Amino acid sequence: MNQRIIRIIAIVIILISCFVSGFSAGYIIKMLPETVGKINISSESSLLPKLLSVTEQGTGMKRQQNTDELFKPFWETWDLVHQYYVDQPVDDNSLMEGAIRGMLESLGDPHTRYSDPESYKQESQYIAGEEYEGIGAWVDVSGDYVEITSPMKGSPAEKAGLKPHDLVIAIDGVDMTGVDPKDALNKILGPKGSTVVLTIKRDDQEPFDVSIVRDAVVTPMVASEMRDDGIAYIQLTQFGDLTVEELQQALDELLPQNPKGLILDLRNNGGGYVDTCVSVASKFLPKDSLVLIEEAGDGSRTEYHTKEDPVVDPDLPIVVLGNEGTASASEILIGALQYYHRATFVGVQTFGKGSMQIQPELSNGGAVSITIAHWLTPAGKLIHKVGITPDVVVEMSDADVEAGKDPQLDAAAQILLTGKIPEEPSVPQKNTEENGETGL
Repeated sequence: MNQRIIRIIAIVIILISCFVSGFSAGYIIKMLPETVGKINISSESSLLPKLLSVTEQGTGMKRQQNTDELFKPFWETWDLVHQYYVDQPVDDNSLMEGAIRGMLESLGDPHTRYSDPESYKQESQYIAGEEYEGIGAWVDVSGDYVEITSPMKGSPAEKAGLKPHDLVIAIDGVDMTGVDPKDALNKILGPKGSTVVLTIKRDDQEPFDVSIVRDAVVTPMVASEMRDDGIAYIQLTQFGDLTVEELQQALDELLPQNPKGLILDLRNNGGGYVDTCVSVASKFLPKDSLVLIEEAGDGSRTEYHTKEDPVVDPDLPIVVLGNEGTASASEILIGALQYYHRATFVGVQTFGKGSMQIQPELSNGGAVSITIAHWLTPAGKLIHKVGITPDVVVEMSDADVEAGKDPQLDAAAQILLTGKIPEEPSVPQKNTEENGETGL
């Protein structure tokens, strides 16, 4: 199998929409698409034969369609721009990259996108746990403006007070109305120590400016502690290269202390690799448990199952936390834990990203993310643009954050310590038509 084929099939990811170097990848603002991965799908995915067929036979197929004739208008336009455009010389690389972006945008899928070499480098660094420079936020670029999905923990974006669903309507005083959000992302990127001013539209509030000093960002994929009340706490920030290793280290430290329960915090986790998610699920679910279902465009399905015996005692109670910034691979894990009644989901409705991408690297050092399938919960539910509804809904207001309160975490602890659902939080009605994923 040649290197080109390996490169194409080696990356299957489930990220949220975008990462801003702060941003650009999932986009990881790795950025965080929602994107980048090392998932070898050769052993399970039904898409492998199709990918190989397209890769090996693609040239012949193109010739059969007479691509010379098809692309004749493109090259005519290329020549006309070089001959007549007023501001010469034009940047051939920008023209080339613009053509790629336009081709992918014509598909109408915000998760099928182009990453220029610098953005792809930052995405890869982030998902690998390496240092990168930016504001440290996950973003969504499927709307009219860059939308903050979630700030990364400890990042400049978090310190500046950015919140999920914030819209970036201007950058450094320049109105972004009518500007492609993917282009706007490049304006947010920048080197450590530089400052960017984002004009934010939040809910019904008047727009306001936020000044952010870009910095070098390294986000640990797992944070953990044994709380004073005897509850083990584990936070997963993404499903990257080091997540499984760091999670195992956390469990090795916490489980011998005989915790009363475990809180698994997936809030503001924008996603990551599919294989990593399945491996994480294996720590909590019985061997051969169905974690997700991959559904291709032709309706064919492939199931992903846990392959190892669980590390966590099946009798240890678990509460999983999620919010508006919980997306993609995080939603896969919550969906599986909820389906098998292995954990109680506390928080608010999740983001709702139910698509899968590959991200082949291009010869110029950039990459293209291409949606290859949707994923379904073990119950066969598609959560795309819907999200997953908590078993116990607990809101967290701006006032709570400013006061240093965490009612979601408090509710999780109360459930584990008393076995009872807190009185104040509201419990969603069991109506799947209205709230999507209740009763997984």
